[in-house]
Amino acid sequence: TTVEALARLSIAKNFVGSSLAGSIGGNNAHASNIVTALYLATGQDPAQNVGSSNCMIIMEPQNGGEELHVSVTMPSIECGTVGGGTSLATQRECLKQLGIAGADRENPGGNARKLAEIIAASVLSGELSLNAALSSNHLISAHMDLNRK
Repeated sequence: TTVEALARLSIAKNFVGSSLAGSIGGNNAHASNIVTALYLATGQDPAQNVGSSNCMIIMEPQNGGEELHVSVTMPSIECGTVGGGTSLATQRECLKQLGIAGADRENPGGNARKLAEIIAASVLSGELSLNAALSSNHLISAHMDLNRK
């Protein structure tokens, strides 16, 4: 794909398409899929996916179209590293692997902020990947190839 193709697709899908679909807080391709997966893996309440997936992805050409600037804004991520499902063995292990299990005693709320950053970075990565697959027609060709077998 190209910088220009990604920027064009971002406007058409994430802004125009989301607006026509009546999406509230959904200027993205599939942020809720990534948020939900991470919520299940880290012991978050998956019902909080609705508000926590409010997301705006912006893809803009920079330096005369040679580079792509991608940003993510997620104003309402609700997450934590203490209590609830975070105490389940598998979810606790996931938080440990991320280096954010339990409370940050020196910086209260610090681990929850780090988890929110991990979620946002994962969403940005997933959005870039999906939009690249869409703009290069790889997604549809893969679906057509696999659907026909």
